[in-house]
Amino acid sequence: MKVTLITGATSGIGEAVAHQLAGKKHNLLLVARNEQKLKHLCSVLADKHKIGADYIVTDLSKTHAPNYIYDESKKKNLVVNILINNAGMGSSGVFVKNDLQTELEILQINNSAMVALCHLFLPAMMSNESGSIINVGSMASFFPSPYMSVYAASKMFVLSFTEALTEECRPYGVQVMLFCPGLTTSNFMNTPSNDNEWGKVLTAGANTQTPEQVATEMIRALEKKKTFQVSGRLNAAATKILSLIPNTIIAKQFAKSKRKQMGK
Repeated sequence: MKVTLITGATSGIGEAVAHQLAGKKHNLLLVARNEQKLKHLCSVLADKHKIGADYIVTDLSKTHAPNYIYDESKKKNLVVNILINNAGMGSSGVFVKNDLQTELEILQINNSAMVALCHLFLPAMMSNESGSIINVGSMASFFPSPYMSVYAASKMFVLSFTEALTEECRPYGVQVMLFCPGLTTSNFMNTPSNDNEWGKVLTAGANTQTPEQVATEMIRALEKKKTFQVSGRLNAAATKILSLIPNTIIAKQFAKSKRKQMGK
């Protein structure tokens, strides 16, 4: 059975995408850490939309997770023809004061796991000359962001990797898309690494979308076979404006502004 694999599927953007794709009769393979939430979500989606909905429980901060996902999908006789690398993690604060293990887990989830999943599932797509991959970046993909330095750098990696992979896959008929949402009303900023004074200052005044709005734009872009999409008109406009300014100036002014807001 062909399925759409979604990582980070039990909350925020991932959950909203799962609901909307199920409504479009996609069979789903959902990945997250919480088995209870996964089991409930699959049951709801399967009953409501009459689709196939299965799940794999794993933690993408662990190096073995991508291979485990791949092996389990084979055991379940599932063919992943759409891969949505949505799982992500971030942190806010002064880099040297942040927990080092958390910073390294950000790179593992946002970068290493994404690369591994693409590497594992792409060969079959290329062989079949069919399939799609969506790598979820961020508004932070486009410029360095002091006080969320590791997160922003990880998302800049997603941008560069995905743009290159898009062209490598083009001759094989495989769509690869970089999809960049801005601040979204989800639990992303409610984690211990983000729920602090720096996190509040960093997101103050940012344009915000709901997970459902972001999911709608992602799926529309997928169906139009786009290779790049910034979610939200204001975010897209801001990206174009910022592209005209050197990154060193953006970083300097951003840091100065946020320190002032923090009274530092």
